[in-house]
Amino acid sequence: RDPREIHRSPAPRQPRTVCPARRKMRRLWFLFSLLLRFIGAADDWPQFGPFIRMEHENPVLEPRRDTTFLCPMHGRSIRWEEKDVFNPSAVVKDGKVHLIYRAEDTVGNLAGTSRLGLAVSQDGVEFDAGRRPEPILFPDHDVNEAIEWQGGLEDPRVVQTEEGGYVMTYTSYDGTARLCIATSPDLLSWTKHGPAFKNAFGGEFGRAWTKSGAIVCRLVGSALVATKLNGKYWMYWGENNVHAAASDDLINWEPILEDHPGGIYRGRPDHQDAPVHGLAPFAVFGPRRGSFDSDLVEPGPPAVITPVGILFIYNSKNKWCDYGRNGKCERGENDATIPPGTYSAGQVLLSLEDPTRVLHRTDHSFFKPEMQYEKTGQVANVCFLEGLVYHRGEWLLYYGTADSKIAVAKWPDPTANVRLGTEEHQDGEL
Repeated sequence: RDPREIHRSPAPRQPRTVCPARRKMRRLWFLFSLLLRFIGAADDWPQFGPFIRMEHENPVLEPRRDTTFLCPMHGRSIRWEEKDVFNPSAVVKDGKVHLIYRAEDTVGNLAGTSRLGLAVSQDGVEFDAGRRPEPILFPDHDVNEAIEWQGGLEDPRVVQTEEGGYVMTYTSYDGTARLCIATSPDLLSWTKHGPAFKNAFGGEFGRAWTKSGAIVCRLVGSALVATKLNGKYWMYWGENNVHAAASDDLINWEPILEDHPGGIYRGRPDHQDAPVHGLAPFAVFGPRRGSFDSDLVEPGPPAVITPVGILFIYNSKNKWCDYGRNGKCERGENDATIPPGTYSAGQVLLSLEDPTRVLHRTDHSFFKPEMQYEKTGQVANVCFLEGLVYHRGEWLLYYGTADSKIAVAKWPDPTANVRLGTEEHQDGEL
């Protein structure tokens, strides 16, 4: 049965009461945003944050040795989240935050096999009581066996569909990273659909290095719902450069190509397997010399539609120079104010009419490693942002710390959605 036909009934809408003053502020911001959009004079464009770390509660999720799982590939019990937990997605369902996270064991090749776990929280901070003892998605003898073993499933990003179900992008890894799709009616049972680009351009991208898919959404209540723009769903993806892809059904995706594609696409410069010849994905944006994002850029949480554009958080890496001591660059290649190799985050605003066109981009990182658990771990100096939810009137940002633990930061501004202009759209397409 086609999983897209499951749960076609729309999700029930909760009644909301909005005070007149708040409603007036929203309308004024919306009109002002539209004016800026048409005259193109928006120097102060809407951005997420500032986010404040919850220092006394962080990390909110850490590895565990007491949870085991009968691995169908090994045929024996495995401590599946013993080594590291990191890079989570987050979804609000039934008034609770559901955190879907990457967990690594210590027995798999390729630095441990990754599986996806689930933890649930009422307040978005305390997850241990709602943490499931077994993974919800893992390598198995299924359609993806060849591309998920032994590396596993990495870096999930989950959004809600118009029908009330869920779609996940994740990276399968067997030495080559491949962007894959899975769907679920309830966040517990999942159907794997294989690589996102398996049917695009005669399957040319099916074996190529692809990863990190962030789907464009709108905020509906507390849910981020995948939304069509100009008749298509959109997704940002890639590592090194950020690319774009479009879809009719959220399962089969087609990369947006350069106007005159040519050359060889490898996904990342050092990857030699399964190159794509003559089909170059369009680079929406890429690294910048001398900046915090001088080495690579990579998608963060799902992108959010606002009246003035698509607001998108992205991850980045500061360039490491092999010629310098401890990676230090001496020729202006990177941002000298943060350590070489640091993963920090920026934001971009993209056009609603053309989602491949960047309107604005931050000059400085808005979130970077500061705490000890962000600076030391499996990979030093990493804040990797993947989960973003609106819960109980606040935006919560979930991220992996040093590829080892999970932390949360919040934007405690009651006027946040007024500033962003994120309004409910009754229809399913813009």
